[in-house]
Amino acid sequence: MLPLRPTAVAGIFYPDAPTALARAVDDLLAEAPGSDAPAPKALIAPHAGYVYSGPTAAAAYARLAPGRDTIERVVLLGPSHRVPFRGLALTEAQGYASPLGPVAIDHAWADRLRALPYAGTLEDAHLPEHALEVHLPFLHRMLTRFTLVPVVCGQVSVAQMAAALAELWGGPETLIVVSSDLSHYLPYDQARALDDATAQTIEALDAEALGPREACGHIPVAGLLALARAHGGRLERLDLRSSGDTAGSRERVVGYGAWALAPLSLSPQPRP
Repeated sequence: MLPLRPTAVAGIFYPDAPTALARAVDDLLAEAPGSDAPAPKALIAPHAGYVYSGPTAAAAYARLAPGRDTIERVVLLGPSHRVPFRGLALTEAQGYASPLGPVAIDHAWADRLRALPYAGTLEDAHLPEHALEVHLPFLHRMLTRFTLVPVVCGQVSVAQMAAALAELWGGPETLIVVSSDLSHYLPYDQARALDDATAQTIEALDAEALGPREACGHIPVAGLLALARAHGGRLERLDLRSSGDTAGSRERVVGYGAWALAPLSLSPQPRP
């Protein structure tokens, strides 16, 4: 068993001092809209620096308040920005480090993926990747206790991604978080138009219509959409904006969206 996977973007994407980080996350959550809805089964949330995407991420994580003591495991999936590969990457690390404290990995649950021929250990995909790490401080502040199942997603089909998610779905103790930004580096008005169309695609559960132009995490997002469509789920839009609305120039922006999937039980899924 390897030691903790170290942080890669603490002090860059978010504060690395525990007190400052807790305050920053709490301030973002305090500004997020409230809701009387039950805790979601799954979230889609962005992974940029907090100054850019923090309000959108907070809109998603604020919805976890009713599940604070119920959710005990978080399956966290995101794209690989630096290491191209085929399949799904697991880690043998004991946990993920965070300025707010390490998060232990639930290897017994993660091992459910190892029966799939396209899933296996790839530490090189985890070590530099920011798409998972940036979610941990929000989870720390919103959940009483939790273990982590981190999965970096390479090239897999929609059916393969949906099958992997079904293996990890669990019950109300398990939260699924899909990490994705939307459009990248378009002028503000073009990004807004594309992100509006992408939001409609996501809400229509049209998994096959998503690609890298629409969302960097299109692979795990598409898997979630496919499962939601197959089992009668619905994704609720919580926020949609871009870096041009928060802290960046409007000449080249990145889009961010947040969605919640209400509690949803799955019947057994055939493996591809």
